[in-house]
Amino acid sequence: MNASQNRIPSSWMALGRLLSVVACSLGASSWVAAADPGAALKTVTVQRVAGQGAYLADATVEAVRDARLSSQVPGRIIEVLVKAGDRVQAGQVVVRLDQSAAAQQVMGSQAQLAQAQAMLLAAKGDHERAQQLYKKEYLSKAALDHAQAQYKAVEAQARALSAQASGASVQSAYFTIRAPFAGWISQVNVSAGDMALPGVPLLAVYDPAALRLAVQVPESVASSLDVTKPAEIELPNEMDGPRQLLGVRTTVLPSLDASTHSATVRIDIAGPVPPLLPGQFAKVSLPLKARTEGLAPRGQLMVPTASVVERGELTSVYVVTTQGEARLRQVRLGRSSGAQTEVLSGLQPGERVAVDPVAAAQAALR
Repeated sequence: MNASQNRIPSSWMALGRLLSVVACSLGASSWVAAADPGAALKTVTVQRVAGQGAYLADATVEAVRDARLSSQVPGRIIEVLVKAGDRVQAGQVVVRLDQSAAAQQVMGSQAQLAQAQAMLLAAKGDHERAQQLYKKEYLSKAALDHAQAQYKAVEAQARALSAQASGASVQSAYFTIRAPFAGWISQVNVSAGDMALPGVPLLAVYDPAALRLAVQVPESVASSLDVTKPAEIELPNEMDGPRQLLGVRTTVLPSLDASTHSATVRIDIAGPVPPLLPGQFAKVSLPLKARTEGLAPRGQLMVPTASVVERGELTSVYVVTTQGEARLRQVRLGRSSGAQTEVLSGLQPGERVAVDPVAAAQAALR
């Protein structure tokens, strides 16, 4: 083969050089995107905002008067007169037990009492006649003392039987269970035919006119709370949107849970209050003292409200790593104040959060 046949045309060589340049360009751009896919995302650095003087916590609504009604005597339930959701008045009968045996006992006690009263009347007459005969010296002193002792013995027996009859009547009243106060029936655990035992709850009733919030706070925070200032309450799960309330009194119980080392804080709600149910969720902002050691000087972690992603009951944000990758991370949020939302857990100061979660999700897919 001659030299002219081995020579590559100049046009082919030029084409090869052009393809090499394009390939290098494509490779370089792909490497840049893989190295920092979040470089184009708008982010904010998580920082602590100087203390707002409050500790945010989750609370639970509870009734001040919440009773679990049970029977004081064993017996078979013959009638349940209420159901869950019924309104009851103070003293209203809610459950009846079979009191046949108790009624017979009451009748027997009353019969014995009547017999004792008759004997007491006869003994009293004998004692009075003995006194008259003794004054006329027709009766000895020993006979008078015997009549007097007989009268006192019958009188004591009558008092004992009277107390026994009263106790039987009180015992009979235990077979009828009444509402201790006006309120709503929240639970009914039994039905007719069940056996009632002392101490076993039959139903529950609460007073909706007096409600409060119960909050668990760490031991280090309990001593820093300013109970002289009203607590701010937010009800987030309302149909018409979040509602705001103010507590009228804050009480820190003087005991700690040995397992969690937390204190219970109770917040009374001013009446009239919007319809609330025991067990309802709420968020509470508890004021802190001016000089607080621990959480207050550190401030609060705040993120833009627009960066929060809500999926059902979960709340998350997209955190951009140092390699530029956008990763979805679950966080626990506190109160929202306009365009900023407090983060209670899930983030650390200095981390970057994507402002636009939609763009961050697209970057994560790429």
